[in-house]
Amino acid sequence: MTPGEPPHMSILSDQWIRAQARENGMIEPFVEHQTKEGVISYGLSSYGYDARVAPEFKIFTNVDNAIVDPKNFSDAGFVDRETDVCVIPPNSFVLARTVEYFRIPRDVLVICLGKSTYARCGIIVNVTPLEPEWEGHVTLEFSNTTPLPAKIYANEGACQFLFLKGNEACEVSYRDRKGKYMGQQGVTLPKVISSLKSVNS
Repeated sequence: MTPGEPPHMSILSDQWIRAQARENGMIEPFVEHQTKEGVISYGLSSYGYDARVAPEFKIFTNVDNAIVDPKNFSDAGFVDRETDVCVIPPNSFVLARTVEYFRIPRDVLVICLGKSTYARCGIIVNVTPLEPEWEGHVTLEFSNTTPLPAKIYANEGACQFLFLKGNEACEVSYRDRKGKYMGQQGVTLPKVISSLKSVNS
């Protein structure tokens, strides 16, 4: 590192994750060890946390010929299911959420990677980064890239979250700018802010 260069972002360990979960409620409920007997693994890992998918699913269907429009999103294209095993139709997707509720510290950014067990079955999990001071249930998207139906198991591992500490606390956090997905609970559909306030307001 050259003089004057800020320190690089570092990945945070199981010890840090455990302390934040216990002392600040960063992850609730929190599983302090890897649970893997007979299930898709979840819980604390060496440098991350494997979250579970809750038994609430929105399964995409085109029965009503709905158009997917991220700026004017309708839930008409989804069928709601509460189930321990969700079946994703071929070449389709479902929206779900984590069992865990997250509260992200101000100097931390969290990224998500899918579980290899699902990836090897052609099932892709997509999550955008969890920003500093965001909190809520994380909405998950499971895409079935195969021509066959695919199963998702509720209350088992879905994806791994990695916690990256910045060189300093951010100037403006997600909470500061009143992000539209702040405090979300349950499976949350896309939102677009309909009107923008002036910069000086």
